[in-house]
Amino acid sequence: MNIKKIPAAAPLAAALTLILSPTTPAYAQSINRDAVAQTATELDTVEVIGKTDYRYVQKRSTTATKTNTNLLDVPQAVTVITQDLIQDLGIQGMADAVRYVPGIGITQGEGNRDGLVFRGNSSTADLFIDGMRDDVQYYRDTYNIDRIEAFKGPNAMIFGRGSPGGLLNRVTKVADWETAREFGLQFGSWDKKRLTADVNQPINDVAAFRVTGVYEDSEGFRDGFELKREGINPTLSLRPGENTLVTLGYEYFHDERTADRGIPSRPASQTFNGTRYPVETDRETFFGDPAGSPTWVDVNAFNVLVQHQFGNGALLRSRTRYADYDKLYQNVFPGNVNATGTTVALSAYNNDTQRNNLFNQTDLTFDFATGAVKHKFLVGAELGRQETDNERRSGTFTPGQSACLAGSTSSSCIVPLADPNVSLSVVYANNSANGSGDARNTGVTKVAALYAQDQIEFSPNWEAVVGVRYDRFDVDFTDLRNGVATDRRDLSSSDNLISPRVGLIYKPAENLSFYTSYGITYLPRSGEQLASLAFSTQSLDPEEFKNYEIGAKWDITPRLGATAALFRLDRSNVAVVDPADPTNIRMVLFSGDSQRTEGVELSLSGEVTEAWQIIASYTYQEAEITRDIRTSATSVTPKGTELAQTPKQMVGLWNRFDLSPNWGVGLGAIYRGESYATTSNAVTLKSYARYDGAVYYTVNDNIDLQLNVENLFNKKYFPSAHSDNNITPGAPRGYYVNARFKF
Repeated sequence: MNIKKIPAAAPLAAALTLILSPTTPAYAQSINRDAVAQTATELDTVEVIGKTDYRYVQKRSTTATKTNTNLLDVPQAVTVITQDLIQDLGIQGMADAVRYVPGIGITQGEGNRDGLVFRGNSSTADLFIDGMRDDVQYYRDTYNIDRIEAFKGPNAMIFGRGSPGGLLNRVTKVADWETAREFGLQFGSWDKKRLTADVNQPINDVAAFRVTGVYEDSEGFRDGFELKREGINPTLSLRPGENTLVTLGYEYFHDERTADRGIPSRPASQTFNGTRYPVETDRETFFGDPAGSPTWVDVNAFNVLVQHQFGNGALLRSRTRYADYDKLYQNVFPGNVNATGTTVALSAYNNDTQRNNLFNQTDLTFDFATGAVKHKFLVGAELGRQETDNERRSGTFTPGQSACLAGSTSSSCIVPLADPNVSLSVVYANNSANGSGDARNTGVTKVAALYAQDQIEFSPNWEAVVGVRYDRFDVDFTDLRNGVATDRRDLSSSDNLISPRVGLIYKPAENLSFYTSYGITYLPRSGEQLASLAFSTQSLDPEEFKNYEIGAKWDITPRLGATAALFRLDRSNVAVVDPADPTNIRMVLFSGDSQRTEGVELSLSGEVTEAWQIIASYTYQEAEITRDIRTSATSVTPKGTELAQTPKQMVGLWNRFDLSPNWGVGLGAIYRGESYATTSNAVTLKSYARYDGAVYYTVNDNIDLQLNVENLFNKKYFPSAHSDNNITPGAPRGYYVNARFKF
């Protein structure tokens, strides 16, 4: 297995230069602008993806119910990160996107992928794009994103398996009939260099073309860290008939960086008030071998969307996505610190994954009435196939190398805690016992789903959303290692999942709604990433998540909205070790739930005055194990154990003040309460508050300048972790200058 080199940047840079050329084809100049404007208006009857209404406020969504619905009428907590907010905050990744979203936190993701915590449930798979599954482990970018939708609670009725605590859906920029050309440059701390482009060009009244692109070459505050990424996403929209719209798209995206697993915690001998904390070290100190810890991904994705309006509210929409992912990560990372706090053990492994996803979703929506009761009905089907190849190999350290101290072994290199950034010789070879690495497998997952939903309007005051989804989920899994028992080589698992969703909405006024909802989602035993299928668990029922929620949504003004949600999320059917036979895994035999998250989420977003934009969030949650769970013959996770990286309180507040037509300033703060790195509850991540600022200057209609300053007061903090010995330090104060040019 070879480490792939970064593709040459020159072709992409040349393409972006050509795209941004001010030259306009003659035929494009000859378009009848009135006809184009009329066409764009007519397209609203077909193109049902909502637009941002007011800067930090999004009024409607087609994703939450698969119909074009006012968010006031959606019985679920939903937060939308709009395009204006993405630009004002300089959001470039998913961790930045959820900074001011209630109920969602972040994990380290082992330094190679997006990792999020939704209402106490950690996930690397609950990420979607235009409502389609995008579940490979990598870092996503926002260069081609119009907005990001955060849905809280189970979402199986709309999205299928998983997503027990919530999910993120990215809505992409696609070609429409509005001419726009934007070019962005960013420079900043740690040699940050980033170029983006967004060109939207009507060709005639039948066709429009758009292309977005990104190129970045940056470093980071951690010693030896490097980041390079490039992407391009052209789309073509066609209108073959008055009521039909076809959108074609392709994305190539490459991200390559240093996999950074953070720093270890103090040894068990150095506790304070019964708990351990991260070791004392400079934030810049890299533990391991940065040159030997590369991670990269190549994504090639094709998308086709066909929409046809039959009239009288009937709409047929079919979306197909084929995506090819090639992902590798390799890391030399820290483990335990010795009892005297002078040395740390390093380990190494790599993981190679290839996946092909092919999904189709076809929906038919139509309106009808039964007397005075109005219905918006949805029927749909989803077919999917995922092919995955995965291999994991442990690294062995060459004996006798000078960087490893006495006591080192082939699987563990001991280095000084005061000087842990080392260059090592590591071999990732076949295991002689079985002819391969720790794991080498291939699998095919097939999904077939049918769903139906009725949005019922009983009266101007009362509405309901009732839906159910059936999923047939089949996994065929083959262990490719030599020497593995025959009965474990070819495994399979099948699940028939029925996921209901029920919501009741009361609207005492047009701008105010109260709701209550109930939903169920399932996580099959094959795991969220389909990388393995444990033989001993293949016959067990999938994990089950139930969400109970009541809430309120209030459009205080057309440009300012507030939401509140009170929820309880229960998890059951958890697989645990049989205490009588540690070689077997079984479900908890007693009835009831084994994990629960309860809490309150509050949010406020929009325009307080014409010159004052705000987004604010508050979360209070209690997430814990609700009964003793034996995890081995001698170990028990006791009742009351807190879930990992789920602080009881989270607060976010961002303000933008426009001082004049040209000048504006931004000021924000986030607070995270104390939490534990893992469910061992042995290592604590202290509470912290971080402050950010920004200055905005509009030079003219075509040029905008922006300065973002993150961590204004240079706070030292730890925002995330992966394990008790992989804890991520927060970045020091950083400065980023952005320039946007419009043509």
